[in-house]
Amino acid sequence: MTTPAPPPYQPAHGLLTGRAAVVTAAAGAGIGGATARRLLEEGARVLVSDAHARRLKETEAHLTAEFGADRVAALPCDVTDETRVGALFDLAEQHHGRLDIVVNNAGLGGTADLADMTDEQWSTVLDVTLNGTFRCTRAALRRMRAAGTGGVVVNNASVLGWRAQRGQAHYAAAKAGVMALTRCAAMEAAGYGVRVNAVAPSLALHPHLARVTTPELLAELTSREAFGRPAEPWEVANVIVFLASGYSSYLTGEVLSVSSRHP
Repeated sequence: MTTPAPPPYQPAHGLLTGRAAVVTAAAGAGIGGATARRLLEEGARVLVSDAHARRLKETEAHLTAEFGADRVAALPCDVTDETRVGALFDLAEQHHGRLDIVVNNAGLGGTADLADMTDEQWSTVLDVTLNGTFRCTRAALRRMRAAGTGGVVVNNASVLGWRAQRGQAHYAAAKAGVMALTRCAAMEAAGYGVRVNAVAPSLALHPHLARVTTPELLAELTSREAFGRPAEPWEVANVIVFLASGYSSYLTGEVLSVSSRHP
């Protein structure tokens, strides 16, 4: 059976012109990198961040060459470090003069059966994936509340927050926590005009995933997708753009599944 080709790359429509955004874990060719690019294509100014300084520098150089230094900034940030998270959001306001959109994409996975999982494996995944999202969401909401001009937070969850998969207890628990955090934060932030939503991708194929996953597992996961192929990272980014834009102005506290996977 031939793997279906992805659809054509969608053109931009200026949905985010004049907005200022922060995207975490934005280096490389994954969902974060695709999201940063799509936000820029839609007219936003973007501060990209990542824990990998070298890859982030390369990403900044590529985006600056294409979109201009006035619209692109970068700062390495480890989302497990509250001081560095604060510095990231301070720079966003300093560089762009405002903060409208935050995409919390930073996350860490791994594979280990629960009976064999160490405390360190559990805690490390939870600290990056759930606690990191909490720290960045808190930093964003504090600043958006003070500014009084509204804003949008989009968190990257996962279908594993709903579905079971062997060896993924820590990651699934973290992503389920991101979903719950999203819903609660949305109820609190609505009072000052901020929307908080999340996406839950199933399988978006990019080079990093291919390096840390066996071909056999990728083939198995792909076989469960209704379209017979993984998502392109930019297809997930398109949904994030929708959530960041005015087209979702009455949508908050929701987790949108970006998946063609059948049970």
